[in-house]
Amino acid sequence: MLQISQHLLPVDHTDTDLRRSVLTLLNIRDEHLLSLTVKQRAIDARRGRAQFSLTLLVEVTNEPAVLKHHAKTPRITPAPDETYRQLPSSSSSSSSSSSSSSSSSSSSSSSHSPSPVEQAAGLPPPPTPSRPLIIGSGPCGLFCALLLARAGRKPILLERGKPAGDRARDVTGFWRRGWAFNPESNVQFGEGGAGTFSDGKLYTQIRDREHRIPWLLKEMVIAGAPEDILVKAKPHIGTDRLIKVVRHIREEIIALGGEVRFETRVDRLLIDAGKCRGVILHDGTTIESNQTILAVGHSSRDTFTALHAQGVPFEPKPFSVGVRIEHPQTLIDRIRYGKNAGHPRLGSAPYKFVAHCGTGRAAYSFCMCPGGLVVAAASEPGTVVTNGMSSYARAEANANSGFMVDVGPADFSATHENPLGGIDFQRTLEQRAFELGGGNYHAPAQLLGDFLHARPSTGPGNVKPSYEPGVHWTDLREILPEIVSDTLAEAISKVNLALPGFDLEDAIMTGVETRSSSPIRIPRDSETLACITLPGLYPAGEGAGYAGGIISAAADGMRIAERLLKVGQSS
Repeated sequence: MLQISQHLLPVDHTDTDLRRSVLTLLNIRDEHLLSLTVKQRAIDARRGRAQFSLTLLVEVTNEPAVLKHHAKTPRITPAPDETYRQLPSSSSSSSSSSSSSSSSSSSSSSSHSPSPVEQAAGLPPPPTPSRPLIIGSGPCGLFCALLLARAGRKPILLERGKPAGDRARDVTGFWRRGWAFNPESNVQFGEGGAGTFSDGKLYTQIRDREHRIPWLLKEMVIAGAPEDILVKAKPHIGTDRLIKVVRHIREEIIALGGEVRFETRVDRLLIDAGKCRGVILHDGTTIESNQTILAVGHSSRDTFTALHAQGVPFEPKPFSVGVRIEHPQTLIDRIRYGKNAGHPRLGSAPYKFVAHCGTGRAAYSFCMCPGGLVVAAASEPGTVVTNGMSSYARAEANANSGFMVDVGPADFSATHENPLGGIDFQRTLEQRAFELGGGNYHAPAQLLGDFLHARPSTGPGNVKPSYEPGVHWTDLREILPEIVSDTLAEAISKVNLALPGFDLEDAIMTGVETRSSSPIRIPRDSETLACITLPGLYPAGEGAGYAGGIISAAADGMRIAERLLKVGQSS
């Protein structure tokens, strides 16, 4: 099989056009082209001209001769092997129902077969590890649990929030029906994690030498995601499809003998003789395990505070803060796709930028949501946090993205003695936003033109804000740190050079965006992946500082599961 990369074709090309172009490129006759598959499809919108850039898998009758003829063409190569080879085999006895959720401890429920090395040496197998305990049902926790369940380990998955369907009702009720804010069931907490209420982006910049990402995408399709995520260079699911995917994965975990317990908050770790031996729940119940995976999200502030008090090591890390900025999607389409704007094959246009400013900081786009909404994403009472969300169709009137500036430990006085300083910094901004928004979970908002002229806004222009429950017009400089405000203001002219029209005076800025990534990292051993000072605890995913999005978090959960299955630990 051959792989052809960066194969450019017009947006309106036909299958016949594609085949002819490949025949011409390879200089072969039609009968010698045995198969042709689009492996990946990207949109190349440079210079205001949209076209497709394809990666193709091609089978020909005389591959060695074709490769030799095109030896100096770097985009024609043998197709790489991208098989995920870390996948554990399923246990023949793994399809049992979940056990009672009222049990206060868990005993061993899987067997360990001797490895070939152990068999050759005549050694007995090591003691059977206990059932793994996973805290958090975001993508990290779910895929960690899925791999462990398929290997017959019957994991126990603890989630402080509600199942995806119930959670969605709480969230939309808060946004649109005047329901009270629920600190345990919101955009941050509940089945699926924070990514459930986002654009559902399924691409990342992490290295993937083990080919976890193609496997993840295929598993999501099996679970109900649209098949085009296997082909698109920048795939997304959308909130409306993610709920189905999350539910399907949960059901498989349970069918394989795992447990998923909702509305179950972990308050403390169970520590004995310098090792993590399980957890203590909010109701005082203990669950014992010598393999506890901490897969909480970046907003689990009370969990971080409690673990820090127990001596779990934390390190402060940089993150970013800013606002959500909204433009009409039709404007972004014209900026990015030119005369092809609105073409049904292209859909709503995304954008991405980084602007380095004289303040010594950079402003950049974050979690851009084409045809999306700005949503209320707080996890604590008396705070306002914004985020972006899109459905699979990306059909809303506005485009939005985080408009962010990096901040670091020096900005929020985080030290080795006070590693949680970033949390205090975030909370202060969120409380200011709540107060300036009117104290009723409305978000403070400002027109871009008013922000650039340092004057408060009194109402919208031609762009309607999408944030619900609503916005309060004001001056965002009263909330944001001066260095952040100055960097955002300077960045606009720089961004406008790459995206002419981005400086639209009626564009809406809604504050504040503070949850770009975790403000902390829990250091772990690079080999065992366990906490460096607390064996038996495995920090994982975005909250622990090892991921930044759905796919990278899921891949880190897989990495933890692989390690546990490879090594096995005894109590």
